[in-house]
Amino acid sequence: MAFEGLSEKLKGVMDKLKGKARITEDDIKEITREVKLALLEADVNYKIVKEFTSTISEKALGQDVLKSLTPGQQVIKIVHEELVNLLGGTEAATLNISPNPPTVIMLCGLQGSGKTTMAGKLSNLLRKQGKKPLMVACDVYRPAAIDQLEVLGKQLNIPVYANRQTQDVVQIVKEAFKEANSKLNDVIIIDTAGRLHIDETLMQELKNLKAFAKPHEILLVVDSMTGQDAVTVSETFNQELGIDGVVLTKLDGDTRGGAALSVKKVTGKPIKFVGVGEKLNDIEVFHPDRMAQRILGMGDVLTLIEKAEEAFDVEETLKLEKKLHKQDFTLQDYLDQLKQVKKMGSIKSILGMIGIDEKAIEQAKIDDKQFVLAESIIQSMTTKERNYPDIINGQRRRRIAQGSGTTVQQVNTFLKQYNDTKTMMKKVMGNKSMMSRMMKTIAKKSNMNIDDLKLD
Repeated sequence: MAFEGLSEKLKGVMDKLKGKARITEDDIKEITREVKLALLEADVNYKIVKEFTSTISEKALGQDVLKSLTPGQQVIKIVHEELVNLLGGTEAATLNISPNPPTVIMLCGLQGSGKTTMAGKLSNLLRKQGKKPLMVACDVYRPAAIDQLEVLGKQLNIPVYANRQTQDVVQIVKEAFKEANSKLNDVIIIDTAGRLHIDETLMQELKNLKAFAKPHEILLVVDSMTGQDAVTVSETFNQELGIDGVVLTKLDGDTRGGAALSVKKVTGKPIKFVGVGEKLNDIEVFHPDRMAQRILGMGDVLTLIEKAEEAFDVEETLKLEKKLHKQDFTLQDYLDQLKQVKKMGSIKSILGMIGIDEKAIEQAKIDDKQFVLAESIIQSMTTKERNYPDIINGQRRRRIAQGSGTTVQQVNTFLKQYNDTKTMMKKVMGNKSMMSRMMKTIAKKSNMNIDDLKLD
């Protein structure tokens, strides 16, 4: 997981500070040294590390901190604030959407950075926001790239414009504009060619494309796993082309995070989106303050809430609330909820957003296989068994285990977990204050009157 090593080390430093009644100058020097080592190991640019730690040291040595009643908390606050500044500030950068459609977005980057997949993810995200995107295949030197974009288009049911008869990208974009106008597409996303390295031919083609298409956004797609190389690439593309923002891919992989922590400072351009998985909805708007919280082990509850709002269907949630109120929560309901939770991402990423660190998750042996196991067990049951779990006797358990490729012991464990969940939900339903807040949230999201949601 991205930032895992850095997060672990910085969290260790922050834990030393918590509850400290007094901090000396020697303590601050030691803390600064540990922060510096953690950032350098994460492959953050050396000059940036030096400036970052100097600022922390200078602010932490201020008399307001040393004389504070909670000096440890004050230093943690300083580190958090400086990390937010390094990542781009408190506000997430937005796309420049033209008031006169179509908005033109040009994706560029090296070969293998994930441009084509990101074109699909970005199109999918914009469609959810009410846009009508058209993807344009301008990686004309790799036929596989055109094929890939067309496959993504079919999967998403989003149109793709391609012309395999020419390698003139300006001509292709000119035709794409006509297509967008006739089909009323209000966003055009151009997937450009990349190279294994930056060369004159590549840059000239991109400059020609920029001169003709006049894109409202030029987004540089960078593989965050390339570390310091990603920063060098970003700097060169910005000097040559004038980018508007950066998109980091593979941020869910085994990346040390140096690119994310360096690219804004080096280019002066914001990180706008991050790719956090292989699925076409695994794209997030980059929030510097939320990322800083994740890195420092503080969690990211706001992103988790947004994912939940997107994944959970209001009508289904309302039906579930009524079933819970009547204590009628069946295994079919359990399965439906599992499917909705899966839309939010991996269980590890969800727990990470709550603030549970990677080591604790590993020790608890929590992973997505548990979801698969539960689904398999429920799907091996008859409709009657799902709706009336109490009838599942020993013979039925053996049949379910055989049908799901599990053991009777695993089926027994799962059924116990289900019963524990029912008991917990019964307690939740008995908490009137909690239920009132829950219903108000549902009413607000569904634009309904709270009186319409009465469960009685």
